[in-house]
Amino acid sequence: MGIKGLQGFVARVCPDACKTVDLREVAEKHRIDHPDFPPVIVVDAMSCVRYWYTPESWVCGGQWREYLAILEDFIKAFMAAGIKLVFYFDGVVEEKKRDEWIKRRLQNNKEIARIFQFIKTHRKQPGREMFIVPSALPTFTRFALKSLGQKTVCTLQEADFEVAAYGLQHNCIGILGQDSDYLIYNTCPYFSIEKLSLDRLVTVMYSREDLCRALGLSLTHLPLFACLLGNDVVPESLLERFWRKCLVTSPHKNNSYNRRTNILLAVANYISKVPCSYSSLKHLEEMLPLGSDKTLLHRGVESYLLPGQQSPWIPPNLTSCQTFSLQQQTAVCQDKEIFQLAKEQHIQSENYTIFNILSKGEIECSNSLEDECDTEIPGQALIYRPARQHIYSVLLESGKGGAYPLVKEWFVYFGNPLQQPELIQPVQPSMPGGTPNLKTLWFAKGPDVEKQRCSTFLACFHLQDRMEELQALEAPVAAFCCLLAYLMMQVSSLSLEDLNAFVAVILCLKGKSAAQLAGLQESLYTPFQNLKSFICKACTAKKRTIQSRPRGNGFITGTQQREFNPRFQQTHRSSFVPPYHNQMRGFLWRNPQPQGREYGLGHPDRRRRFQLPPRSPR
Repeated sequence: MGIKGLQGFVARVCPDACKTVDLREVAEKHRIDHPDFPPVIVVDAMSCVRYWYTPESWVCGGQWREYLAILEDFIKAFMAAGIKLVFYFDGVVEEKKRDEWIKRRLQNNKEIARIFQFIKTHRKQPGREMFIVPSALPTFTRFALKSLGQKTVCTLQEADFEVAAYGLQHNCIGILGQDSDYLIYNTCPYFSIEKLSLDRLVTVMYSREDLCRALGLSLTHLPLFACLLGNDVVPESLLERFWRKCLVTSPHKNNSYNRRTNILLAVANYISKVPCSYSSLKHLEEMLPLGSDKTLLHRGVESYLLPGQQSPWIPPNLTSCQTFSLQQQTAVCQDKEIFQLAKEQHIQSENYTIFNILSKGEIECSNSLEDECDTEIPGQALIYRPARQHIYSVLLESGKGGAYPLVKEWFVYFGNPLQQPELIQPVQPSMPGGTPNLKTLWFAKGPDVEKQRCSTFLACFHLQDRMEELQALEAPVAAFCCLLAYLMMQVSSLSLEDLNAFVAVILCLKGKSAAQLAGLQESLYTPFQNLKSFICKACTAKKRTIQSRPRGNGFITGTQQREFNPRFQQTHRSSFVPPYHNQMRGFLWRNPQPQGREYGLGHPDRRRRFQLPPRSPR
């Protein structure tokens, strides 16, 4: 996740470390020096999503075809230069970085709240300066790149470590990303995605060697330098007193620089006078207020050592190789065949969350673009929890007495302070004869097994009785209907107008011009009614009646609508009632809320969504 301020520091104070390079020329030189090895750039994809996703309407999202075209153009530009790309995505949040992950998610909540406040105040979308990556975009990006024939890897450790290790081990011409940790790892060159001019394939290369010359350090100093500035292992909060001490003795203090820049120079000056030895590291650990964990500095330095590398700060006998080992022995899933397949599919970006559940019994979900001030619709984390509980029961074997292991959920939604994971009980879906075991569903073959897979999947969404109707639809339409039916069943505040809009979307997804769309109304009427009828029947079977939303006047808040419209109140009463008692786990201890929001059992999440202005009367 990088070192705060280092990237900007290099650009402002160490301009010699920022070199403009032509990637075509870099690739050509590599071909001359290594004729048997084609030039490869390893891409930190999570750093690049902001560069790739450029649609103007980023709040609403959904520009799949436009985004796919952008990715395709990106790949073609490198292919034309004979450069192969390998894309890496974060596949896990390591325990040592959980606190930092939580801190960033809570900060993102504040940024999202400001976005919705801007929309309500100005009635328009904010500019890119307030941009937040749309929900699940990294996940969609993985599948988009795979569909375009690209090698896509989902990591078993922190992505920056695996990216740096791949670049070093495969003699890549560079890493493309935007993370200052790549200045610290002793690996292949680091290229900036932010500075990339795609049409010319020109960007900025950040030179570790020139950075060291400017700071009076060596490459072996850089891991300790990063730790003493604060990183994902060593919190900045523990270093304030040390920084003040460095600032007092630093000869480089400059009043024209901001405090962070002076801290970087002062820490570099301090480290340059410290002998590179394990005893020096131990002395620093004793001097710093590291609390009960005196190994923080050791672990921080070690986190930058790639496979096969050693450091004068850490004796070889105290270096633990950072590999994904012993996971099978400690995994929730003890079936070796299932575990190995899940691991392989995880690495190949085919089942991002499943392996983490099987290995650690843990799952996380980052921020969604949801409005905390709208109580009508709960967050997606809560809406889809019943389905997840069914999926957990399929993935995890029950123990003695039929009890399942609890799953730790780190899901971001307003009202969840993320102080601890929510412990979620798996719940078996309702299926005649019970749920088939995972080994049968994954490895067995034949038409009966195919039917079992389909019925098990549908049962997780409470649609096992609709299998024949869904199988008669095209696969993409069936998947959409399954999701939509579940959504309409779970969220009683969704109206007939919402259903109409959703169904219209799936029927027009293939991408047509405005002129074509204008002539589609009549031809799409029958399939529109059929799909709508299917959703309504599925909801009726679960005693969920979909009603029409009354019209309002102008842009008014949900509170005003409920106050002035009794019918609206009746229609939208009890917007989220968990179907399982254990879904209330994690809610009760948040009442009352320390943030000052009021929570009630009828609305455990108390969330709101942004409402578009109502249509004008006919």
